[in-house]
Amino acid sequence: MGEFELIRRCFMQARQGAGVVTGIGDDCAVLQVPAGQQLVVSIDTLVEGTHFLPGTPPAEVATRLLGAAVSDLAAAAATPAWLTLALTLPRGDADWVEPFAAALAERACELGISLVGGDTTRGATLTLSAQVHGFVPAGQALLRSGAQVGDRVLVSGTLGDSRGGLETLLQPRPVDADVRYLQQRFHRPEPRVMLAQRLRPLVHAGLDISDGLLADLNHLLEASGVGAEVERDRVPCSAALRRLYPQDAADWALSGGEDFELCLSVAAEQVTACLAEADRLGIRLTEVGRITAEPGLRVLDGSGQLIEGLARGYDHFKEST
Repeated sequence: MGEFELIRRCFMQARQGAGVVTGIGDDCAVLQVPAGQQLVVSIDTLVEGTHFLPGTPPAEVATRLLGAAVSDLAAAAATPAWLTLALTLPRGDADWVEPFAAALAERACELGISLVGGDTTRGATLTLSAQVHGFVPAGQALLRSGAQVGDRVLVSGTLGDSRGGLETLLQPRPVDADVRYLQQRFHRPEPRVMLAQRLRPLVHAGLDISDGLLADLNHLLEASGVGAEVERDRVPCSAALRRLYPQDAADWALSGGEDFELCLSVAAEQVTACLAEADRLGIRLTEVGRITAEPGLRVLDGSGQLIEGLARGYDHFKEST
C-alpha cells in the first residue's frame, strides 16, 4: 500500500480538537494557542527491539507510545492538546497500521489530545515518534529546577511495575491477575495529567519517571543544584510485583524505569495538602525522601545506613561511554 493511501485509510478520520485551524492533509498543521497560555512540547520515540518486543500487538504499541509521550506533558503540569506522529515502517502493511491507528485514536480521545499531522517513511526497523503539545498558564510550567533544601520527595503510584511487566514478557509464566496487571502497566502507561495540574500550585519541581527513580531524581537534583536522600523501604511497590518478584521488586522500584509516574519536590508544609489532593483523585502519593544541601543522591536502608552499588537507571548509550 502506498504512503498516501495508508495515511488516508488509517489516519484521516482522526478527531480534531479545539484550536486546530488546519490539521492532517496539509504541509503543516495550523494551530491556535489560547490567550494567556504557553505551549509546551515534547517528543518520545519507540524502537522495536529496544522499547518493545518484536511481535508486540500494534494496539499495545500505540497505547505505550502515547502514554509515554503524554506523561511528559503531565510532568510539566500541562493540558494535552495536539499530537504529531512519525512512523518508520519496514513495509506499508495496513494489517498492522490499521489496528495501531484505531488504538491510538481511542487512547488519544481518552487523554484529550488530537492527532494533527505527521510523516511516514520506509526503513529497516519499526520506529515510532510522537511529538506532543500542551498548554500551561503563562509562567506556571512545572520544571526540574525549583527544588529547595528541606523539600520532601513524593512519587505517584507504584514503581517497578513496568519492569516487572517486561520480565513476564521476556520470561513468560502462566497468565494470572498479577501478570496481567504488570503487563498492562508496561503496555499502557497512565499519565498523571490531572494530578500534576491539581498539585501545580503546591510543588516546587517535578518530572516523570522514565529512566528509573534514581536516574530521574538525579536529573532534578542537578537542575536544582541540590542533593537528596531516599529511603528505600518507603518507595512504593505494588502487591503484584512483590508477589511475583519478591527478590527484585525493591531494586526495580528504584531503577527499573518506564513507570511514567511523577516525582515531585514539595515543601514540607505542603505535603499533607498534596496527599489529600491525590487521595481525592484516587491516586497513591508517597513521601520517599527529602532534599538536602549536600550534593548527590543517597539511598538509605531501614536503619538509615547508606546503600552502595545500586543501579542508577537506563541509559541508551551507556555501553559506548
